Amino acid sequence: MEYDVKSLVIGLDLGGTNSVFGIVDGDGEIIATTSIKTQTFQRVEQYVEESVKAVMQIVEQVDGMEKIRAMGIGAPCGNYYKGTIENAANLVWAKGIVPLADMFSEKLGIPVAITNDANAAAMGEMKYGAAVGMKNFVELTLGTGVGSGIVANGQLIYGCDGFAGELGHMVVEPDGRPCGCGRKGCLETYCSATGVVRTTLAMLEASTVATELRNIPREEITSYAVYKAAMAGDTLAQEVFRQTGTRIGKACAEIATFLSPEAFIFFGGLAQAGDLLFRPIEEAYNEHVLSLYKGKAKFLMSGLDGAKAAILGAAAMASEL
Repeated sequence: MEYDVKSLVIGLDLGGTNSVFGIVDGDGEIIATTSIKTQTFQRVEQYVEESVKAVMQIVEQVDGMEKIRAMGIGAPCGNYYKGTIENAANLVWAKGIVPLADMFSEKLGIPVAITNDANAAAMGEMKYGAAVGMKNFVELTLGTGVGSGIVANGQLIYGCDGFAGELGHMVVEPDGRPCGCGRKGCLETYCSATGVVRTTLAMLEASTVATELRNIPREEITSYAVYKAAMAGDTLAQEVFRQTGTRIGKACAEIATFLSPEAFIFFGGLAQAGDLLFRPIEEAYNEHVLSLYKGKAKFLMSGLDGAKAAILGAAAMASEL
């Protein structure tokens, strides 16, 4: 197929294990993909060099760089304002502040932007997913942690330093569970996949109720195992999801007081729990939200294919350059 000059963009999903590159057209179709292992390299220069080699292989499939307009990167600790990755604990080659956008731009000869993965998901949602046509919404990514991207008046909110939108680190339980960020009681410690496991283990200790989860070694309990048990009618597992959804709903009620979003959109593995999670979210939201905002916000599943979401989000950011 023939593509017009500068009609395509590159999206990079830079994860802790794999870096996945995709060439994306204006309709959000991923034309070609490739990947490399993220942690194979000790120095960022090595990572960029190997990445560029991989990119050029798929660029050949669309007849060269003249068809590519820009590149977007979704990455841990990505700073949109500065084009940097800053103090990413889980990237061995990214200690301190790394000017990754400029490094790729110099090698590829195109504009490059970077942001964190939750912001990229929100961008993708607005251009290709459930938020098409929306100008005010909150994307909550429920995975190993809780991430968020905030869109207000059609613009992603970055704050003064590029790092706005860490809703997963709202304190929802004062002096509660220790969080990796150094604080206590963050939403992430209760409402991520790992938070679900922590809640389950706490309930197993505090309760003698019969549950099939007692047949699983503690170290092997996962949020998916809890989900399967809940779907099979296990009352303790169902209570775990009720408590998790209630906390999310109460947090969304607080968020509404300063954002008044059209929708809360949920992405990530934990969001696949469906009504187990969404019912208590909406019930708690309606119970706790300021009456001024009651009945206005929608609660939606992401419209993005999970396997493609990060690439599409990064590509959506690139399309704005």
